Amino acid sequence: MRFLRWLYPGLRVKRWLALFALAAVCLGFGLAFSLSPGTMPALAAAIAHALRAPDGASLPRWALAAGFLVLGLALGTLAFRGVVLSMVEVLSPGAAGGLGQILYARRQAGRGPRIAALGGGTGLPVLLRGLKEYTGNLTAIVTVGDDGGSSGRLRGELGILPPGDVRNCLLALADTEPLMAQLFQHRFARGSLEGHAVGNLLLGGLSEVTGSFVEAIETASRVLAVRGRVLPSTVADVTLAADLEDGRTVRGETAITAAGGRIRRLRMEPEGARALPHAVQAVLEAEIVVVGPGSLYTSILPNLCLRELREALRRTAALRIFVVNVMTQPGETDGLTAADHLAALQAEVGRPGVDVVLVNGGRVSEERLAPYAAQGSVPVRADPERCAALGVQVLTRDVVAREGLVRHDPERLAAAIIELALRRLGPPQARHLIDYYLLQDRVRQALRARGREAEAR
Repeated sequence: MRFLRWLYPGLRVKRWLALFALAAVCLGFGLAFSLSPGTMPALAAAIAHALRAPDGASLPRWALAAGFLVLGLALGTLAFRGVVLSMVEVLSPGAAGGLGQILYARRQAGRGPRIAALGGGTGLPVLLRGLKEYTGNLTAIVTVGDDGGSSGRLRGELGILPPGDVRNCLLALADTEPLMAQLFQHRFARGSLEGHAVGNLLLGGLSEVTGSFVEAIETASRVLAVRGRVLPSTVADVTLAADLEDGRTVRGETAITAAGGRIRRLRMEPEGARALPHAVQAVLEAEIVVVGPGSLYTSILPNLCLRELREALRRTAALRIFVVNVMTQPGETDGLTAADHLAALQAEVGRPGVDVVLVNGGRVSEERLAPYAAQGSVPVRADPERCAALGVQVLTRDVVAREGLVRHDPERLAAAIIELALRRLGPPQARHLIDYYLLQDRVRQALRARGREAEAR
């Protein structure tokens, strides 16, 4: 009786089922005429007579068989396509037009390289948006030191981990309707909820329902159809503290950013806070570990203040890539070069800490740089000689966005990382060779598109 549900009104599949039935009839006639000369002689004669050739001669049996078989296959293909597109239209609105590409991307993503990305703030979601097009084996490890805005208020009132950075990473990895993504990011403009993002409140509510912030993230991931995983670096209630070169000690991410002094040492309080075991495992099992982009002292290094993650980054066999910000950040990295960023990372992790430093080599117009210059922010300078002296290779690539804010372009950044990984890691075991070459082809296409854009400029 369950089959009858397919005949309910409004499903928009009955027409295609009827077409399937017609296709089956045509295929039946074709097989009957081709396999058994004595089958339905009267019917064959009637059809042959009705489908006479222009000169009046009856069509031969082989022509009838071929015609019915071709017609049956064509109708069956059309019916199958109609059923699938009707289902995709309901299950994944707006995706029906690119069904083949969607199926390929989803299947291939599950066979992509294992990548762990450490960071937070606005930089990590940019990276994730690009990488999710190459792999679904992606784990975002997010810092939980935020104490400002909606996240800080919910942290104090509900006793949960700050949800803001987690929310942004979930949306970066999500395959959901634009309206759902817009709702998740919507901030209330008045009343007691003023300033709160809907996604933050949802994560807070799920934390109370499930009893765990990690389970709340997993539940939200299913709702948003997230590719990969988002994990907090720790589930402990930690506070970021910084000792400045002028002797001050500042506590809290917001206060550190506002302090304006050069940071000498960064730490987590309490110092015995443990990293989330799943996050540590993701780093150890990854083929590629990407650190950054993001605020050096308030998004990247806080993850590495956790001993287990710091040791995992040292021990992992993965290719370790440090993505340096496009611009310096006032109050945190004023005047720092790529080597200075690397030295700060090595102060936490040890040398070499990472294998490659990826620095933007693309040009940005003076017009776009002017607002940043007024705030004391300038492009981060690549100094490969100093980086080499620290035991790390510098890779310079054009990875900056072409318009809007001066930050990394998700597609360009992801293509540069995957290209580097394919070149450094080499072909995998034989059973993964096809996946390797398909991934290599996708990277080549992305790089060619980037080259055409450069020529157009």
